[in-house]
Amino acid sequence: MSRTCQTTVCCLLVLLPLSGNAQTCWIKTITATTPTARFTSFNNGTVLDKYTGLIWKKCSEGQQWNAASHTCHFFATAYNWQEALQQAQTVNSSTGFAGYKDWRVPNIKELNTLLEEQCEDPAINLTVFPTTPGKVFWSSSPHAGSGTNAWGVDFYYGYPSGQNPKDNYYTQVRLVRGGQ
Repeated sequence: MSRTCQTTVCCLLVLLPLSGNAQTCWIKTITATTPTARFTSFNNGTVLDKYTGLIWKKCSEGQQWNAASHTCHFFATAYNWQEALQQAQTVNSSTGFAGYKDWRVPNIKELNTLLEEQCEDPAINLTVFPTTPGKVFWSSSPHAGSGTNAWGVDFYYGYPSGQNPKDNYYTQVRLVRGGQ
């Protein structure tokens, strides 16, 4: 979903996250869909979405939360769909995360609630979810129409994306707890 400037003067905000990518946001022409005030951030690497009641890991899997600098360190790990689903089980079977052992891969509806429609590359609130790569993130939802695909969300431009798990497509995952 490409956006074009709607005025003679483009209203852009360019942020430079630690990952080195440049996020572009249209703050004067598009209303924020995930304003920072919608979230309660905890120093244990989690964030509560007050709108949905879901608790999310701030960092993508493979990254590590750093409470002192309030950001995610290292690079997100790429998983195929089965590995992404297994990653939640791996987190829960060891020590868990932030004192919880009920982490899971979100369904497509839940993952879509993180899309920030006024931004791209990535299309997510980087204040809440720092250093998120502008990539596809897996959901736990199979693609009902195809029978062979699974849903993900493309956080570069901000739209759902169907991928065939049998193609060994590798991409990111962010875990959630609560809801369903």
